[in-house]
Amino acid sequence: MNTSLSSWLVIFVALFAASLPFVTERVFGLIPLKSQNKKSAWLRLAELIVLYFVVGAFGFFLESNAGNRFEQRWEFFALTACLFIVFAFPGFVFRYLRKS
Repeated sequence: MNTSLSSWLVIFVALFAASLPFVTERVFGLIPLKSQNKKSAWLRLAELIVLYFVVGAFGFFLESNAGNRFEQRWEFFALTACLFIVFAFPGFVFRYLRKS
């Protein structure tokens, strides 16, 4: 897989993963909740943080398969965390801002 294709793959996976906590009532899209019908905002936020690290690990995996992995400092993680939150905006709008 070339570098350009793997970069776009990580972007599309991040778009999907960032919106997932807001689109479904299941935890990570797989595990149904038994105690309540709706997920709380804290559970959605925790799920978003976990999915950020999962997508990051996937990106590091693709980068290490392409060759040498580059050193990342705090600026990289701050930028990608903000970008992941921006990617979550369509799911947030779908859950909280659209009219039913």
